[in-house]
Amino acid sequence: MSLDTEILKDFIHESKNLIQESCVILGEVEENIRQASKLDEYGNLVDRIMGGAKNIALMLPPAHALHLVSSYAELCKAVGYKTSQITNNEQFFNVCVALLQDATETLDRLLDNLDKHPDDLRKTLPEAFIERLRWISNKFNDDYRASVNTKKASQKSMDQNEIDALIKKMGL
Repeated sequence: MSLDTEILKDFIHESKNLIQESCVILGEVEENIRQASKLDEYGNLVDRIMGGAKNIALMLPPAHALHLVSSYAELCKAVGYKTSQITNNEQFFNVCVALLQDATETLDRLLDNLDKHPDDLRKTLPEAFIERLRWISNKFNDDYRASVNTKKASQKSMDQNEIDALIKKMGL
């Protein structure tokens, strides 16, 4: 199946706009734990990127970089939603926001390089970032939801095994 280049261009354009909005939110919450709930909106924005990437990736071979982008965005979304619930640990909150800022910049770079092979893109993800992601995800317990705050979503939360599976799926 062939992917219309116009569809991919539109996806990238829309995703870049969503990343800009996400960066504004991250700037607003940086060093300001009282604004943590705004990260729910960050999660929603990244969820839109993830959903678009997953849908378009259905039309692409498994070795296309868009599959990596969708998994990466899913990790960003989960950390964003979980961080939105931190209310009493300012230091941990600040570390999570810093990770999200780095992750969002990386997501932007990944979108610029969709023509590259996913193996080449994986090499651009710093090992220190992956280690921080694992460390942060290990700090969240099952009380933190990994999706939008609804009654149904709060019943199912992304646990550590699912985060590890996403990291593995990304080949990291």
